[in-house]
Amino acid sequence: MVEEDPDIEAVDRFILEEIESVPHLEALLLLWKRQPDQWSAQNMADALYISPEAAQPILLDLKQRGFAKLESGKYSFHAAGKRSELIAKVDRIYRRELVRISTMIHAKPSAAVRAFARAFRFTKD
Repeated sequence: MVEEDPDIEAVDRFILEEIESVPHLEALLLLWKRQPDQWSAQNMADALYISPEAAQPILLDLKQRGFAKLESGKYSFHAAGKRSELIAKVDRIYRRELVRISTMIHAKPSAAVRAFARAFRFTKD
């Protein structure tokens, strides 16, 4: 019998809440794995086999979410403590469950659809 990984739930929640695409996840993991390397949009594009025009918004989004910092036009990983520990868990589980995680990302509604749905949430005031 295979023992359930206790980190799967936290990783899945992180993927659903913070990751927009497989290249988005791959960029985050590259930033984390290759600390303290700095990445231009072109460097990241080359590593992910995407265009620099696709890499730039991914890097900017990671910066806005607090996972990257921008210095002199280059991005590097920028999260400490529990957030960095979570990325280590994401990396471990993603390597082991690549197809499941990729499928989960592809099955998510687009960011625009999720933002539209959030606009209609009712909250207690």
